[in-house]
Amino acid sequence: MAALLLAAALAAQPCAAQGEATPAQPAPFVRDAPPACLPARPNWRRIATEADRRRLRDWRDAWVEALAQARGEGHEAAIAAEGALLDPDLAVDDPALPPGDYLCRTIKLGSREPGLVPSFSAEAAAPCRVGAIDARMTFARLGGGQRPIGRLYPDNELRLVFLGTLQLTDEARAYQYGVDRDRDLIGLVQRIGERRWRLVLPRPAHESLLDVIELTPRR
Repeated sequence: MAALLLAAALAAQPCAAQGEATPAQPAPFVRDAPPACLPARPNWRRIATEADRRRLRDWRDAWVEALAQARGEGHEAAIAAEGALLDPDLAVDDPALPPGDYLCRTIKLGSREPGLVPSFSAEAAAPCRVGAIDARMTFARLGGGQRPIGRLYPDNELRLVFLGTLQLTDEARAYQYGVDRDRDLIGLVQRIGERRWRLVLPRPAHESLLDVIELTPRR
């Protein structure tokens, strides 16, 4: 009888009482929660900071500005050579990435410090990984001096949303999202071809106006 009463009480509780998301902490996956409270489709908007929601809302403006600046400084040929990767209007449906190991190549577009930081640079490919934890997708770049790490959230038929932080050089652990706005990252994941995706990070705190990370499976 006590077990039945406990089950009924849990079913009557609002989801907030069982672990609702806060801006700095995603909602936990509660295995024994009533079905209506299971975070099968977590809402990234309840987690993202206001500054990051604004950055994502203006992602295309950042892209257009970054392209214009890079082209104005003589990088037209390099941009054209990247084809679909740097086309802000190209995305195909079904953006979900299969879990596994990928190669990630970062292109930095535009400069926050013109004259000091180049408006176009392409880094060598580095290993990265897409994982799944309690039905939630994660992303981490595993090599290089600037390593985005965080979670991927469903959004619509053309994109996922990335929320995470930037891990630098020899740091052993990443910052928690929402603690340091200079480390916070928000972006969108789009599929741009067969077995080819990109993670777009608008207006990161340092260097560029836009980072575009190409993801291709290692096998």
